[in-house]
Amino acid sequence: MKLDDVAARLEALGNTTRLKIYRALVRAGHAGMPVGRLQERLKIPASTLSHHIKTLVSVGLISQQREGTTLVCHAEYGTMQGLVDFLVAECCADEAGCGNAKSAA
Repeated sequence: MKLDDVAARLEALGNTTRLKIYRALVRAGHAGMPVGRLQERLKIPASTLSHHIKTLVSVGLISQQREGTTLVCHAEYGTMQGLVDFLVAECCADEAGCGNAKSAA
């Protein structure tokens, strides 16, 4: 994962409202959640929700799919896993004996 992509995703999640939206969609699972239900659950005005969803879509953290007249949002779990993997990839890399401490646990 490119550093610029990671930075953009973390920046998007650095907003409280977007983080609430993202967490709600992660909790919803692979079925996702209709925008209307997301709005009701989080008590966010439609225009504000739309703005924040657009940001999360633009960085690849969520996607939208139209099902009839309903717009459903989905968390992009692969992107989420890639972001987490990037953050922990070099955990303790410069610490002497770090690998030994992990294997002893």
